[in-house]
Amino acid sequence: MITMNLLIIFSLILFVLSLYKDGYILNKKEQKNEDNKKEQFSFKVYAWKQFKKNKAALIALYLLGLLTLVAIFAPFIANEKPLYAIYKGKVIYPVFDEVLYGEGKYIINQNSDDEEIIEFNELKTSFLWKELEYDKVIWAPITFSPNTQDEYNTDYASPTDKQQYRNYQGDLVECPKGFRHFLGTDQMGRDLAAGLIHGTRISLKIGLISMGIASIIGILLGAFAGFFGDRGLKMRRIKYYFTLIGIFLGLFYGYGSRKYIIQDGFNNGTLSGFVELFISLLIFIGIIFIFRQLSRLIQIKSLNKEVTVPIDSFVSRGIELLNSIPRLILIITVSAVVKEPSIIIIMVIIGLTSWTGIARFTRAEFLRIRSLEYISASKSLGFSSTRTIFRHALPNSLAPVFVSIAFGIASAILIESGLSFLGIGVPEDIVTWGSLLNLGRQYHEAWWLIIFPGIAIFLTITVYNMIAEASRDALDPKLKS
Repeated sequence: MITMNLLIIFSLILFVLSLYKDGYILNKKEQKNEDNKKEQFSFKVYAWKQFKKNKAALIALYLLGLLTLVAIFAPFIANEKPLYAIYKGKVIYPVFDEVLYGEGKYIINQNSDDEEIIEFNELKTSFLWKELEYDKVIWAPITFSPNTQDEYNTDYASPTDKQQYRNYQGDLVECPKGFRHFLGTDQMGRDLAAGLIHGTRISLKIGLISMGIASIIGILLGAFAGFFGDRGLKMRRIKYYFTLIGIFLGLFYGYGSRKYIIQDGFNNGTLSGFVELFISLLIFIGIIFIFRQLSRLIQIKSLNKEVTVPIDSFVSRGIELLNSIPRLILIITVSAVVKEPSIIIIMVIIGLTSWTGIARFTRAEFLRIRSLEYISASKSLGFSSTRTIFRHALPNSLAPVFVSIAFGIASAILIESGLSFLGIGVPEDIVTWGSLLNLGRQYHEAWWLIIFPGIAIFLTITVYNMIAEASRDALDPKLKS
């Protein structure tokens, strides 16, 4: 019995030692793999280390993250409705319901003798949430929405002025600290801090969406221009001629003859306008497709010879033509065609006029890499040009393009602020940083309407520019060697 126990103990000791030995060998192997990884050069890791060396750019990146969080949670940071409240024994979440259901799930019926909570689709009325008596309530950090008009603090209430507030008992008293306008109000009593916070969402959205549109156009055109040049793309002569005819006729029948229909669509609503634009795009593509198919019916020997398509010249001349027209004037002209202002239209216009810089950077990178070994190997293996461009060439040429996109986002925000300042293209019910500056222009003594929106615009533009400059240094193609 004792011998059996000793054998069991000895076996367990050998098993533990074997596990330890295996684990030790495994750890040595892992350490060896880590050493090998360290010996291999990773440009991404190196570029990030180079970026982090620029302390100012790193701080700017953190500030951009903070601005993004403010934009995402703007309805919960600045809102006239409570985050949580118990009213007459009922628990309600007005702000969360507003975000989920659009207008708020609950509303107070002040038309009846006894105030009660009802569904928002039964009655839509305005009221002051702060004048209600709650059993318990939690307010947002800023207790005003951007379009909330405080009738007791109108006519440009300064941040340091004495501000008034009507409590649930109906008494007009000095405004409590939690209900003050910390950055002042405009002539109609709208809170400036709430406008700045919700304007952050508008500015970041305009920058990202407009440059997203510009990036798609610029990267595609620049990639084709740089990869094919003027002699890399070949096409049958008759097909080339019919394609050009199809493009001109597609533009005429798709957009030229339908410009009033498109205008009426935008006058009826933004969605209707984009539906008409999409129909015009389908007409444009359909006419080109029909003419390309018709070219197959013509079997003339002299017209079936292959010719080179100067796609690089087409793209380059288009870039020069668009750059020769002042962008702001072009945007103002296009915005004037649309009778109903829309922030989405402004995004689209900025995107359609901002792709030239991205296209030039993409074209330059493709001109550099199209003669490299891996591109030649892809061609020799018989891969299609589309696969070579999108799977091999494009991922290795986007680093400088990202820098151009970062600068473009800052430029888009500045253009939108300028248009809002001029009162062009942006609806009056949407509060932006430029529109707040415009309010300050009407009353020069309201310094807070000029300083705080100006600081917000300056800070955002500076953040994007610093990130772009640091990225340009970190993503220098010379470092890839």
